[in-house]
Amino acid sequence: MPDPSAARAAVAVFADLREEGHELDSLVGELAATDWARPTPAPGWTVAHQIAHLHWTDRASLLSLTDATGFGRMVEEALKAPDTFVDEGAREGAELVPAELLARWRATRGALDAALAAASPDTRFPWYGPPMKAASMASARLMETWAHGQDVADALGARRTPTARLRHVARIGVRARDYAYAVRALPAPTEEFRVELTAPDGPQVWTYGPPDAPQRITGPALDFCLLVTQRAHRADLDLTATGPDADRWLDIAQAFAGPAGPGREPGSSR
Repeated sequence: MPDPSAARAAVAVFADLREEGHELDSLVGELAATDWARPTPAPGWTVAHQIAHLHWTDRASLLSLTDATGFGRMVEEALKAPDTFVDEGAREGAELVPAELLARWRATRGALDAALAAASPDTRFPWYGPPMKAASMASARLMETWAHGQDVADALGARRTPTARLRHVARIGVRARDYAYAVRALPAPTEEFRVELTAPDGPQVWTYGPPDAPQRITGPALDFCLLVTQRAHRADLDLTATGPDADRWLDIAQAFAGPAGPGREPGSSR
């Protein structure tokens, strides 16, 4: 029998993903064509590259949910150029007229929203890494939409108001702790950490890990999310680590799959 609480949680993350997309759409929807060419903090990527990348990954997610064969072909193409396929996908989309790119991104977002809602909650769908349930896929899409949206906001000089949707990003960041070590060929700590993050929209504290864990991370949820998505340097964030392993983690944390990124230079964010 399906778990009603899991079903409710899935519906909530689908709605949060939809809202995250709407928020980013409000930043770019009325931009002049010249503003789509503005450089973002990601080297070589303009605003258009950021939206093109989100469209590309949304399309991949849609294929995973609705056309496993088509998704398999997409993976085969990616494996032909494992080091460049992400940049190539962004570049291809960025070459479109901005109005066309925006229309395609909106259409794919809408189709993905419908496919997530229709997906069996217990089915695992193929991905470039381990297969994922629909709710986990939506969380990952929200994390990436938020992170690339931050790049767009930085390029446009816009300040976004953080929301409770960041809980999805924070949760992925915590769960990806050991991956950050593995991708750098480093041994992961054997003990769990305690993570306590102040929610952006009230007095709540989001907690992860054993309450009595000696190794701890504390600070604002926004700062933690900026750190694990590598949108800000640790030196520019108000995060406190207790314990040598926790301190080391803050230097290498990443919530996204793939090679370790170079991150941002101190003083380059916000």
